Amino acid sequence: MLDAKVAEHELVRVRYHWSMNQISSSEAVTRNIRVRVQAQYDPARSRPQNSQWFFLYSVNIRNEGRDTVQLISRHWVITDGMGKVEEVRGPGVVGNQPVLGPGQSFEYTSGCPLTTPFGSMHGTYQMTTQGDEHFDVEIAPFTLTEPYTTVN
Repeated sequence: MLDAKVAEHELVRVRYHWSMNQISSSEAVTRNIRVRVQAQYDPARSRPQNSQWFFLYSVNIRNEGRDTVQLISRHWVITDGMGKVEEVRGPGVVGNQPVLGPGQSFEYTSGCPLTTPFGSMHGTYQMTTQGDEHFDVEIAPFTLTEPYTTVN
């Protein structure tokens, strides 16, 4: 039998995908809110000779439940290739605090600079229901990798 916390929240499912162009993805479902992320290296904004690598990540947040929810804030944990961790917190995402009714989704793209050619990100979105119940939605870990990097 599952404990009450697991029964209350769906189990988080994580999927990583690698293709030739180094797109990394993850997916998690928490309380019927599905978060899919795809990350990709952005060579146009990167300057490897200056130890600057830039990555884009696109997020799709879908409400698969029956309650209307609003994304209030975000918390990202960014780890570079040397193990340095940076945490980023703030209201909403890309200037928005989207309200998602049943079956609705919200998509956005943002970016992350690193001083190493690879790293990872994960985090949570803080959500609220119309009944003012607050809960966290998992953003499963995904990798940020410059496609030509080799790790010894």
